[in-house]
Amino acid sequence: MRLPRLADWIAIAVVLTLAIGIIAPQQLPVTLYKLSLVSLAAATGYWIDRSLFPYARPDDLSLDHQETAAAYIRRAIVVAACIIGVSLGA
Repeated sequence: MRLPRLADWIAIAVVLTLAIGIIAPQQLPVTLYKLSLVSLAAATGYWIDRSLFPYARPDDLSLDHQETAAAYIRRAIVVAACIIGVSLGA
């Protein structure tokens, strides 16, 4: 049986969350709040990219390799910008 993708990172995140709970339990709500904001920003960035560029999706088979690569990079930049904007409190 294969482990799911990023299983090692999930395990590290769980261990670090447990460490936060032991060392500073009052910070657990803050951690949950920040995690929810970053997750919401990532989902928002994805949907912003889909609505701004409906005909240039990375998974579109009609695009050539260069256009596909550009679409992936564009989506990554849009999502990263949303995450950074929310993380900075903008």
